[in-house]
Amino acid sequence: MPEYLAPGVYVEETSFRPKSIEGVSTSTAGFVGPARYGPIEGAPELLTSFADFERIYGGLDALVFDGSDDEVVNYLAQGVRSFFEEGGKRCYVARIYDGDDGRASATLAAGSLDPRSVTVRARHPGRAGEVPVRFTVRIGPNVLANEPPVNNAPAVDGQGRPLRTLRGAGDGDVVWVRDLTSPISNPPGAGTLYWVDRYFDDVDRRYRLRLRRDDPANDPPTGAVELWDDSFSEVRMVTVSVTVSAMGKLSEARTWENLGFHPGNRSGLGRVFEPDTDSRKTELFVPLEIASDLTNGAEIAEVLLNQPTLADPSRTVVDTLNDPRSGDAARTFQVLLRGGSDGTRPEADEYEGNDGASNGHKSGLRALEDVDDISIVAAPGSTADFDENATDVNAILRLLIGHAERMQYRIAVLDSAPGQLVSEVSDYRGQLDSKYAALYYPWIRLFDPISENEILVPPSGSVAGIYARNDIENGVHKAPANEVVRQALGFEFALSKGQQDVLNPEGINAFRFFEGRGYRLWGARTISSDSEWKYVNLRRYFIYLEKSIEKGTQFAVFENNGPRLWNNITRTIDGFLFNEFANGRLFGTRAQEAYFVRCDRSTMTQNDLDNGRLVCLIGVSALRPAEFVIFRIGQWTADRRA
Repeated sequence: MPEYLAPGVYVEETSFRPKSIEGVSTSTAGFVGPARYGPIEGAPELLTSFADFERIYGGLDALVFDGSDDEVVNYLAQGVRSFFEEGGKRCYVARIYDGDDGRASATLAAGSLDPRSVTVRARHPGRAGEVPVRFTVRIGPNVLANEPPVNNAPAVDGQGRPLRTLRGAGDGDVVWVRDLTSPISNPPGAGTLYWVDRYFDDVDRRYRLRLRRDDPANDPPTGAVELWDDSFSEVRMVTVSVTVSAMGKLSEARTWENLGFHPGNRSGLGRVFEPDTDSRKTELFVPLEIASDLTNGAEIAEVLLNQPTLADPSRTVVDTLNDPRSGDAARTFQVLLRGGSDGTRPEADEYEGNDGASNGHKSGLRALEDVDDISIVAAPGSTADFDENATDVNAILRLLIGHAERMQYRIAVLDSAPGQLVSEVSDYRGQLDSKYAALYYPWIRLFDPISENEILVPPSGSVAGIYARNDIENGVHKAPANEVVRQALGFEFALSKGQQDVLNPEGINAFRFFEGRGYRLWGARTISSDSEWKYVNLRRYFIYLEKSIEKGTQFAVFENNGPRLWNNITRTIDGFLFNEFANGRLFGTRAQEAYFVRCDRSTMTQNDLDNGRLVCLIGVSALRPAEFVIFRIGQWTADRRA
């Protein structure tokens, strides 16, 4: 309460309205599975389009697991693509990987007898990292110039030496130094690489530039060349542009322009392509690492410039620097990264993931635990090898269910196994029971732009997108069923009404084709044996209500537990639920029929109060889907009154 110590007029702001509750989003999905590229640990990144997925995780191209030469459909990528095609807006992806390092790499040597080298490698494991990387060296105009005259006299230092500078060059830049005036240079006009050092001149009390080739840690430097030295007449800046070729059929190449060589250069190779970086942005969007034990940019540049050019392998890049007629094409060399691996097919342990105890970085489903926005979880393709490894597939399904139940505000979208008959999927479903999961059957047939053929994909990606589309267009209270599957060219099996009569009571949601109405999702049940939670929309609507109320009432924690707080809580929740009723999301013709909120001494005992517990009782009359629409028609005689 404010203090009033001196006479005067005091104006205070106050609120006469209850706190408001904002409904949470229910349309954000979380996917887990193997991909062609991208980080395998750490916080999953928010994706708002499939283009985001391609940039980070490598696109739709097939996977090849170790021990097999057969290509495997990239089910995770297909699932994320389906999610966005069906109307999804936001998702997170946790890539899993089972294998050793698996990163493609190549080593560039300065020469056959020169031990100096630079290593170029993919940042993440995966065959997608086996790509050509092009380096294009550029040499700029002469930056050596005299400092402006002072009082019409040449600028000199305290010892009478001419002052020269490098216009446009800065600390750490690599330069190509030549003496074009000497007739005895060997060969005439041949140059040498240096790195530019900015230092403080204690004599003249000012910052100067000098040229060095030694370790930056040397103090004083070894063999530094001062700019007043007249043994050279041309200094040109040398930079390099790096192009990483497309990592998939539909991907695009990426280029980083005009990079420096020196390790301390902010735009140098070692910073832009920094190994073991702490920058999440670099880890996600820079697919390459460049590493070397060399300590200065001049030596790193020499290693790179001693590579044979792409246009003429008999010449090295350094040979072209003395030729003023050479262009970018003549100064380009290429290295092919090799040794990338997609690892082995992930098992249940990889789907579960690490808890981050060893290095602080979680993976798999455990990485999704830290993302509060997720309300839908799926593992597209986890059931693909059910016939060969049924035990592991069942373990993965239970991990998904356990994750959703443990997180409380999520629902797991489960895939049936490919090729299952109606009787087989019924047995498959019979092993599961949860009010936080739903099972979908059969697989969906769609067009694959990579193979340009029709392929079968698990339905979870499309279903998650349909959930999101339904939430956006209708609201989470409506059953996500009787919805068109936009991508579908067909289904693995064409189900009849008689077959769905078997599947529906068991909580297996079927895809059906209807003449004139297209391919549709025709089921909205969970796999729960509890009839109170048998509908997907009922489960998801209560998730929405519970999470919204939890987030919107955080202000009450540690407030005084008395009638004033109880009334505030009651008004806050009542206002939220009345808005739900007014929008047609609750059953009843009056608000009193649709819900009630009670928070008073009738809901709390003295023991609750003594232990700091506030108990609020909320009742909600939720809508259920009209799963069976029945019209009763009988004969009517004309002379009978209505």
